[in-house]
Amino acid sequence: MPVPRITVVGSYATGLTMKVKRLPSTGETLLGTGYRVDYGGKGSNQAVGSARLGANVHFVARIGKDAFGEMALRLYRDEGIDVADVKQTAEAPTGVGFIMVEAASGHNCIVIDPGANELLSAEDISDCAAFQSTSVVLTQLEIPVATAEAALRLGRAAGAITILNPAPVRPLPSSVLQLVDVLTPNQVEAKVLTGRSPDAVIAPEQLARELIRSGVNQVVMTLGERGALIVTSSSSTHVPAISVSAVDTTGAGDAFNAGLATALASGASLEAAVQFAVVTGGLAVTREGVIPSLPSQNEIRQFYQERGTTLPDWFADGPAGKA
Repeated sequence: MPVPRITVVGSYATGLTMKVKRLPSTGETLLGTGYRVDYGGKGSNQAVGSARLGANVHFVARIGKDAFGEMALRLYRDEGIDVADVKQTAEAPTGVGFIMVEAASGHNCIVIDPGANELLSAEDISDCAAFQSTSVVLTQLEIPVATAEAALRLGRAAGAITILNPAPVRPLPSSVLQLVDVLTPNQVEAKVLTGRSPDAVIAPEQLARELIRSGVNQVVMTLGERGALIVTSSSSTHVPAISVSAVDTTGAGDAFNAGLATALASGASLEAAVQFAVVTGGLAVTREGVIPSLPSQNEIRQFYQERGTTLPDWFADGPAGKA
């Protein structure tokens, strides 16, 4: 069984976090604690997650010619990710997010500078040879919409399965949605994509069917602790979540998309791929942080063994299932 090949087109950003006793008022300076520097960016997280599950991952991104950019490249080399199309630019710094967390409540304030992510262009995508040999193209919306559209279009032209994780959400024209084989919104994102307010009360299946009428082939809607909903033009299937003790839900969506992409690239059916993605997303919430929480092949294998369930054939017998 061949190694699953995935091309991820997306963002990288360094997260700079510290805790404060309370969030500051205008003009106020406070002392913080626990300062840390983390890898971030949805595209980067999903690329790392897919690589840890055994996929051959080609990442397409823009980073700055700075220390944070070098930090990102070291991560990708350590994780075995192809960085031929991770381009460094002197025109903008590597993307960053400044995060202050109120220690007692967990409330936070976040300011993001996309930096070099904004420079990833449709022209950059058109130069990538990886699209000709990939099984899945996975992208998100932390890069310009025109760039994500170009990635989906090239993936579709090459016969790959195209996946769009529409985050951060924004309204999208039907010309983009028609290029998507599998859309992976959460409920809030699905509401915004259908022109509703985030707090609108509407059934998830109705939202998914409206998205399908807009041109999407299939919708896999994440439902948090309730699992995921698969909606196609002719069916609707609920896949329940696994039972785990949640510690930090931050990286769950990225782990879910990585699991979904890896399973589909390995030849799994959509339902089987979502069942696997529910496991990868569920395991991610059992640890703090995003990159530290993305599960490895051995952790997936151990989970199935402990539950007394059978590993998917493609994972157990194929190259993606080897330690």
